[in-house]
Amino acid sequence: MSQNFSKHQQNIIRNYYENRDSIAIQKLQENITELYLAEGKKRATVWKRVIGHLEKLKVPQAQIDHFVSKDDATLVAKYLETLLAKQE
Repeated sequence: MSQNFSKHQQNIIRNYYENRDSIAIQKLQENITELYLAEGKKRATVWKRVIGHLEKLKVPQAQIDHFVSKDDATLVAKYLETLLAKQE
């Protein structure tokens, strides 16, 4: 790794991977807000992003499928609250 990247770049990469879960949670929070407001095709696009963030957080696929089938942003928001409670 040190041969391809400068010391500064290595620190950026290391910090990204150390904070990957926090980044995914923040993005998920932003997308839940968008999901509440989105309609039609935009809602489908936001759901794709939400699914991606849930996968990064290693949420079981059955749980993700349940969220999508219900198409309810409130369910995802409540699940996120439980994830945040576990982190503290």
